[in-house]
Amino acid sequence: MADVTPSSVVSPGSTFDLGAFVGDLNVEDDLGSDDVSLEGLQQELEECKNDEVVANILSKGTKLRDYTKGVENDLRKVELDSIQDYIKESDNLVSLHDQIRDCDSILSHMETLLSGFQAEIGSISSDIKILQEKSMDMGLRLKNRKVAESKLAKFVEDIIVPPRMVDILVDGEVNEEYLRTLETLSKKLKFVEVDPMVKASKALKDVQPELEKLRQKAVSKVFDFIVQKLYALRKPKTNIQILQQNVLLKYKYVITFLKEHGKEIYNEVRAAYIDTMNKVLSAHFRAYIQALEKLQLDIATAEDLIGVETRSSGLFTRAREPLKNRSAVFALGDRINIIKGIEEPALIPHIAEASSLKYPYEVLFRSLQKLLMDTATSEYNFCEDFFGEENVFYEIFSGPFSVIDEHVNTILPNCYDAIGLMLMILIIRQHQLIMSRRRIPCLDSYLDKVNISLWPRFKMVFDMHLSSLRNANVRTLWEDDVHPHYVMRRYAEFTASLIHLNTEYGDGQLELNLERLRMAVDDLIIKLAKNFPKPKLQTVFLINNYDMTIAVLKEAGPEGGKIQMHFEELLKSNTTLFVEELLQEHFNDLIKFVKSRASEDSTSSNDKPITVAEVEPLVKDFASRWKAAIELMHKDVITSFSNFLCGMEILRAALTQLLLYYTRLSDCIKRIVGGSALNKDLVSISSIMYEIRKYSRTF
Repeated sequence: MADVTPSSVVSPGSTFDLGAFVGDLNVEDDLGSDDVSLEGLQQELEECKNDEVVANILSKGTKLRDYTKGVENDLRKVELDSIQDYIKESDNLVSLHDQIRDCDSILSHMETLLSGFQAEIGSISSDIKILQEKSMDMGLRLKNRKVAESKLAKFVEDIIVPPRMVDILVDGEVNEEYLRTLETLSKKLKFVEVDPMVKASKALKDVQPELEKLRQKAVSKVFDFIVQKLYALRKPKTNIQILQQNVLLKYKYVITFLKEHGKEIYNEVRAAYIDTMNKVLSAHFRAYIQALEKLQLDIATAEDLIGVETRSSGLFTRAREPLKNRSAVFALGDRINIIKGIEEPALIPHIAEASSLKYPYEVLFRSLQKLLMDTATSEYNFCEDFFGEENVFYEIFSGPFSVIDEHVNTILPNCYDAIGLMLMILIIRQHQLIMSRRRIPCLDSYLDKVNISLWPRFKMVFDMHLSSLRNANVRTLWEDDVHPHYVMRRYAEFTASLIHLNTEYGDGQLELNLERLRMAVDDLIIKLAKNFPKPKLQTVFLINNYDMTIAVLKEAGPEGGKIQMHFEELLKSNTTLFVEELLQEHFNDLIKFVKSRASEDSTSSNDKPITVAEVEPLVKDFASRWKAAIELMHKDVITSFSNFLCGMEILRAALTQLLLYYTRLSDCIKRIVGGSALNKDLVSISSIMYEIRKYSRTF
């Protein structure tokens, strides 16, 4: 190994200069060697520059030849060691070789077996496919046979006639089991009639005669049964609705069977039921109407009109009803309760007769219509359920409708009770709403017809009242009394009643008729007032009548509307007129002076200015008797007006107007030259106000 200088040893932390180190190598000994070529050495050195092993060798200064020899020695040693290891394991290797050879033999045998299995499996797969095809074919044939079996079984079941069915239909009683058997027979009859394949079958020839015999026997038997049940409806005191619901409806399939397989017999049953119910219900309604007629209370006659005098006109005038009953001719009163209790049960005549009770006709009318409505509802529902057709109802009720129409047509021409007629119109309206809520249309045309018959009669009676006012004899109606006239009270009560009833109905034509009635009564009351000799009495008479009319309209409710407003305007204008007349009666000179001279200016160039001498008598006259005059006015008002509150309002208005007149007189005196001399005779405004408050406290 060549010596390496200390300067050429590279420390671990210093940078190694490969070029410098290689430059010191002595390669002269190898220049002549043909085996060694240094071409590309520099490039390889550059590539190995960063190799860790090479760098480590060079850094230690080891010569490459020595290092190579060391590596070769190491390799040889490792090779020898490996050989020794193989020698030591030679027995194991031989054993392993034998095992591998045995395994190879076993695997070869298994390969042979598996190849055989594969061939067998291929054969089995082919067999399975054949079996699968056979299975599908058998399944299809089985399915077809099951379908055929089910159809054949159904055919046999539908066409055969079991002995038990024959026994029940021929000898059995009509009960639930009989109805079930009847249903089975119906299915068999339909089966042989509908299906064309069945008609072509030979089995039908054997069965069809037997089925026809059974059909005829069943039709005959159920006809007798139903007719027997229908006869029970004719028995007196039979509760028809209970019999229908609890008996007939249980056997409604009998009607269905007859409809399908015995049309002629069905028509006979239908006709028998219609005839029976028509007669039974007609008799019931006729008896009920006769019982109700005994309970009728006559309210009005042709003479009970607004503009007809109350005094008897001759010896043969019929006896009048008590005043308690006759008040209902024009006033609504408690009769409105018939609308509030519209759905209450119908009257039971014998109970009312035993109590000696009498009722206005609208009460009897509501009971009759209520009974009709409930009976019709029950019968309509039964006919729909039992017969399945609504025409049966209308054929049945042609009788009851005729009975009721006959009664109503007898009553209406003799009915002069306008309030009762209006109540009947409202009753029909309410019953229409009730039937609409029940969703039962069977009475629609009947109720419309009754409504149409009531309106013309009401219009005729209303026109009679209107004519009685227009053609009234003022001479016979007039009474020397300023209190409200009975004709005006009749009008007020009559109008208030109709307005109240029309609130819900809202008939515009009735409102126009009420306006015509109001104009007629206006003319009549003015004519009656003109019979009083003094204008003041005329005004008092009008005020009393207008005030009474307004009070009656208010009692009826807030529906007075235009008519009430009209009378309030008339009351206001006549009150103002009466106040002036009352004041002129007691303070005529003062009022004349105030109206004619008090507004003049004392400083103006008038030919006749106001002087103290002209005013002094007025002042002294007022001061001497104003309290007494007010007391007389108070007594006059108290005796003139039937309504105390109205009288007190008028008195207060008169005193207030008097205060205004006297205030104007006082202001006029202040403007007169020398007018201060009258101050001692002037009544203070506060004194007059005190008197006004004193009378105001009385109400």
